[in-house]
Amino acid sequence: MGSKYAHITMAHPCFNEKSHFTVGRIHLPVAPKCNIQCNYCTRSINKCEFRPGVSACILSPQEALDRLEKALKETQNLKVVGIAGPGESLANDATFETLKLIDEKYPELIKCLSTNGLMLKERAGELAKLGVKTVTVTVNALDEEIAEKVYAWVNLDKEILKGKEAARKLLDRQWEGILAAKKAGMLVKINSVLIPEINLHEIEKIALKGRDYGADLMNLIPLIPLNMFKELRPPTCEEISGARAKAEEYLPQFKLCRQCRADAVGIPGHDSDYHKEKRLDSEYFHG
Repeated sequence: MGSKYAHITMAHPCFNEKSHFTVGRIHLPVAPKCNIQCNYCTRSINKCEFRPGVSACILSPQEALDRLEKALKETQNLKVVGIAGPGESLANDATFETLKLIDEKYPELIKCLSTNGLMLKERAGELAKLGVKTVTVTVNALDEEIAEKVYAWVNLDKEILKGKEAARKLLDRQWEGILAAKKAGMLVKINSVLIPEINLHEIEKIALKGRDYGADLMNLIPLIPLNMFKELRPPTCEEISGARAKAEEYLPQFKLCRQCRADAVGIPGHDSDYHKEKRLDSEYFHG
């Protein structure tokens, strides 16, 4: 990823495997709305599930800043603050309001977010001005026929698109967004949900195109069978290893992802991390 980004990668637990065990991060759940429907995704407000798309509640920007201040006092070596839903970060104005508050008060923190990429091209410059250093874009396919199986619909300019049209619009915008994020000076990680019965053979192609578009890192996420994909099986260890080995020829692979909640806090690599998340939620939201 080069020396230009060394100070970021060394301090980001989702970009550096050593930092994964030493650096704390916090996800602020300020983004409930989503502009696409992934067939594997079920968003939920609860304190029980430990997966993406889940949060104990939705915070206002000021509440998010208050929670960050609390976490900075109580969490060891917290250096990264991110927005990862529980919906689509860029489809919520609160994301940008929260980032502005953080950048004004804690400019030294590494700010990052996760996105499906649909709106990334038009908002990359704004993110860079707010001090965002890393962006994770979830790309699950290159072929529109495969993408059509992954996504139920796409809400683009207040119009609901389905089928191949929705797939093509989303795919085009994802790669345009990745280029825009790189042009704006951000590190880009590509997340791909590995759905063995649908996109197993797309992973290598995504990594190749990711390299050509300047992506810095790739992270394969095993399918959690939910929603329309609740009957599908997750990938085997062999399938994950095989896909990573092929993709690694083109992009470095991050292999320690915990598939964190949208309100996660703590050091990801610590076994006690999830217990700490639950304790902080309880204290903060219920007194």
